[in-house]
Order: sequence, then structure tokens, then C-alpha cells
Amino acid sequence: MSVQGLLMFKFILISLLVLFSACSQKIVKPDEKAFAAEDQYIIFALYAEQHGDYRNAVKLFQKLYKKSSKEEYLYRYLEDEIIIKKYDDVIATVDKITEGSLKDSLLVRLKVIALLESNKLQEAKKISIELARYTGKAKDYLLVSDVYSKSKDYDLALKYLDSAYMKNYNEKILDKMAVILYVNLHKKKEAIADLETHSRIHGCSKLICDRLISFYSHDNNINGLLSVYKRLYAKTKSEDIAQKIMQIYSYKRKYTKLIDFLEANPINNELLLDLYVSGKNYTKASQLAFKLYKEESDYSYLGQSAIYKYESYKGEIPKKALLNVINNLEKVVQHNNSTLYKNYLGYILIDHDINVKKGMKYIRDVLKKQPDSAYYLDSLAWGYYKEGRCYKARKIMLKVMKDDAGNVPEVKEHFRKINSCIKTQRRVKKKK
Repeated sequence: MSVQGLLMFKFILISLLVLFSACSQKIVKPDEKAFAAEDQYIIFALYAEQHGDYRNAVKLFQKLYKKSSKEEYLYRYLEDEIIIKKYDDVIATVDKITEGSLKDSLLVRLKVIALLESNKLQEAKKISIELARYTGKAKDYLLVSDVYSKSKDYDLALKYLDSAYMKNYNEKILDKMAVILYVNLHKKKEAIADLETHSRIHGCSKLICDRLISFYSHDNNINGLLSVYKRLYAKTKSEDIAQKIMQIYSYKRKYTKLIDFLEANPINNELLLDLYVSGKNYTKASQLAFKLYKEESDYSYLGQSAIYKYESYKGEIPKKALLNVINNLEKVVQHNNSTLYKNYLGYILIDHDINVKKGMKYIRDVLKKQPDSAYYLDSLAWGYYKEGRCYKARKIMLKVMKDDAGNVPEVKEHFRKINSCIKTQRRVKKKK
């Protein structure tokens, strides 16, 4: 707030307080206005809170309470007094109103907090225990544990919380118990065991799962983390949680498990496709790539689907399947100018004697872009071999064999057959 704005706010506040003090008090119902300017007072009180001016907020809410007798204003100004550390005022106000009664639990709760913050721990223990027994509410049991924890009576805090937890298995109470066990009493295994037991019986809520995640992360327990993330993902379907699951599977190199997870939860088909290919599961890779092509109309997926389908046949590929592969690759090269698909199509046409000349045309097209590619040169040489032009094929292959590609078994086999062809042609020539 600017200085000018602050001065204006204080001027209006003083004016309101003067006007307020002149108004006569009357009993009003909770849903009625106590006076005409009540809404304006509420707005200024909330504005003061928003800007951290809790002292003026207290004054406004006190006036609102005195004028209207509405309890919400009483609670609000006492909460703000705790923020500005006027603990004795809170205690005195609550004592005056309640006269030792526990009926208004919210007021008593505020008194306990004020006692706790002012280190009057014995009185805070006594009243908090009485309040928890009176209300039976989880937040009051938690308040008792806060008092005991502040006095470092962790065993007593835990014992009290455990009794409360057994009544209705409140997860907030259990979470507090787990923190005391893990952090204060250093009973890490027990803390985790209690959380896991609760999660198995009552479900792994976000609160319980998050606590388990924090403990497992601190202990660097990857298996524990994975288990919790999977349970949490089953409930939330959160992409962030899914990413963590995938990261853990990848870190542990559990690729089969990762594939199972991605198949059950189609959240990253690109990764699943890569995993299929890495594992040489070309049948599933072809099917998934074709599915992606149908969904996205991206011809690169159709090209991948065709290649993986071809690769999925370890032996002789059936004629129908071969023609399907060729047909799809021809569609791809019409829309996608990638040298990969042209080379693959060209090589298939050559290798299976479907149309050697057409195949070599595709190979020559890709060599215009990558004239030194050993793999594309191998395809061209194989075309010449199929045409019976073995000397020309061998000339190209001599260059290929100087490259790393020369160590590839298929390339070596091509070179062997081309050399054998030359020997045969020489014998035939001698006979003539």
C-alpha cells in the first residue's frame, strides 16, 4: 500500500470508529445487519488483514462484535490478537466469556493456542486434554499433541494420539503420529509401517501417500516410492505422477514393467513405441505406429509401421504382407521426402525382385541428398547385383567396405555374393 493510501485508510478507519461509538447497541439475529455500515466495517477489517495491519483489524472486529454480539467477529479478532502475540488478552477474554466452560470449543481452542504460544504448557496440557475428551474431534487431539511436542514429551504425545486414532482411524492423527515417530523418536520403520497399514486398509489418500513419499524419498527407498506412486496414480491419474513412475522404471531398467504400465495407461505412446523397437517387438511397434498414424495423420508413423511390419517377419515375408508394406511406403514417399523411407522402399523392391529398376530410382534419389551414405550405396550396389552388373556393384562395395557399415553382417553378405557373382561371370567368360 502506498503512503497516501495508508493515510487515507487510517482516516476512514478513525471516522468509522467515531461513527461506530455513537451508534446505540441492540440485539440482532446472526443473519441481520446490526447497523447500516456493518458491511463497510467488514470490508475495512478484511482489507486491514490482507495488508498485514492486524492491530487495526482487531479494533474493527472488536467494534463489530460489541455492536452486533455476533460470535464470528469475536473469533476473528481473537485470531488476529494471536497473530500480533497479544496472548494474555486472548486468555483473559476467553476466561471472562466462558467462565471455565468447554461449551464453546472454538474459544477454548484459541485459549489453548495462546497458552501454548506463551509457553504456559502445564495449563495448556490440562485444558487441551479436557477439550479433546469433551469434543472428540481430531483437531483437538492434534492440539494436545502439539502441546506435548512443544514440551518434548513425544512418547506421551504419541500415546495420546494413538488412543485417539483407534477411535475412528483419522488420517490427520495418524500423519501426526508418523511425523513424531519418524522425526522426533527416530522410529522410521514403525512410522512407515503404520502409514502403509492404514493405506492398505483404508486407502492411500493424498495426505498419507504424500507422507509416505516424503519418508521414502528421505530414505532413498526407490521401491517404496514406486509402490506409493502407483497407488496414487491409480486414484488421481496425474500426469506428473505418471512421469515419476516412468522415471523410476527407466532408472531401474525395468523396461518390461514400464511397457506393461504404458500399455495399461496410454499416456506416452512415443515412449512405448521406442521401447517396442528397442526390444525388437516389431509386431507391436507396427501396430502402435499405425494407430498413431490414424490418430494424427502423420505419414512418418505410417512409414514406421510399414518398416516394423517388414522387420517383424524373421523368415520369408508372405506375399500379401510384402505388398502391403510396399503400398504403404509408396504412400509415405508421396507425402514425406525422408531419405529413410525412400531407401527402404527402394531396397525392398530390389531385394524381393519386385521392380529392380524402380527400386534403384528411389536409391538414386536419396543418394542425391546423401551421396556418401554407405548404407544407401550398399542398396545401389545390391540393385546392380540384381541386374547382373556385378563389376559395377563391386566397385561401389569397395567404397562401402571402408566404412563402418562394412562390419554389418548384411553388408558383408552382399559383398560376398557380389564377389561370388564376379567369379561366376569370369568362369562363364573363360568357357566362351
